[in-house]
Amino acid sequence: MTAVARSARAAQTLLKARLVDRAGYGSGGLLSVASSFGELCELWSQDLDLRDISEGTKQNYRDELRLHVRPAFEPYCLGEITTGRVELFLKRQAAVSYSRAKHSRTLLNQMFSFALRHDALARNPVEGTSQLTRPRHDIHAMTLEQVQAIRAAAAAWRTGPNVKGPRPDGKVRDICEVLLGTSMRPGEVLALRPCDVSDPPGGMVVHVRGTVVRRKGVADFRQDHPKTDASTRRIAVPDFAAQVIRARVGEMALEEAETTIFHNRDGGVITLHNLRRTFREFLKDAGLEDSGITPRWYRRTGATVLARGLGIDAAAAFLGHTSTAVTEGHYVEPDTSVDLSPARILDRTLRPVKPDGRLLADSASEVEEDLLEGIDAADDDAA
Repeated sequence: MTAVARSARAAQTLLKARLVDRAGYGSGGLLSVASSFGELCELWSQDLDLRDISEGTKQNYRDELRLHVRPAFEPYCLGEITTGRVELFLKRQAAVSYSRAKHSRTLLNQMFSFALRHDALARNPVEGTSQLTRPRHDIHAMTLEQVQAIRAAAAAWRTGPNVKGPRPDGKVRDICEVLLGTSMRPGEVLALRPCDVSDPPGGMVVHVRGTVVRRKGVADFRQDHPKTDASTRRIAVPDFAAQVIRARVGEMALEEAETTIFHNRDGGVITLHNLRRTFREFLKDAGLEDSGITPRWYRRTGATVLARGLGIDAAAAFLGHTSTAVTEGHYVEPDTSVDLSPARILDRTLRPVKPDGRLLADSASEVEEDLLEGIDAADDDAA
């Protein structure tokens, strides 16, 4: 870029003005290549408030920005944040945990894409960074023995003669049954209302259209939509779980159609914290306190059962996933059993034959018959 003027000073001034105004570097938005990273943070945060995503996701972004990303890049202007600097930052984050590095990379990618849209950068410096390597993740579902042990512990919890205080109302026990029968998220079960339940003669169906969430500084509340659009779904309920829902709804008045089925004594939602706390007591009584099992394991257990019985597509649809990769990668426990049918097919087709063209023995009776034939042949040779 050049500039011509009556003096060297005037030419320099004109050249600087043209550099500032050139396309791709601040002429079309609120930022420029000389803007500080802090300015980008402020503008991006304002844009975040207007986005149509859940408040929980927004809060996670704000926390990640405040705790990790902003402190690392605040000393720089946007033009100084190179791919190399971003790469070094992500490597340091990955040394702490894969999850932290992944969240930081996602956040930076969004922020620099925002700066790109405002002509502050010529390219997104995140694009050239190395791919993060996901560590090996073992998926575990509950065994049938564990399910039954937790059921027994939940039924007997705080029912002995020496128990002090109010007796449990069995709601957490029933929540566990619904979790097991529907593979719903804990918050989705806590958000179920009588108006979400259809109980025709052919079998109960529940409509998932809300979830219980917790937000910083406020009490848990029912959100009028689940985690994702795909999570809004109808689920056929097995009879053992339908009996629990039917009994709970039967205890509620008609005017409570929009009150959560599993509510506390004041009619409010049961909090996720209280659910987990009581569930840990069940695990302790069942002798599984060191197993790592949480209420989310019910979702994995249902996914594993459905994937093995009906296939991964059916499991993904039942869980409300848009991709089978999510279901298979995070919820279905790998099947370690060995299918013997391929060996049988290979054996029938490729088994070696005797000199007379007959197949070799494949049963005890045939083995005995072959031995007898061998003895008779030996006697004939001796004679």
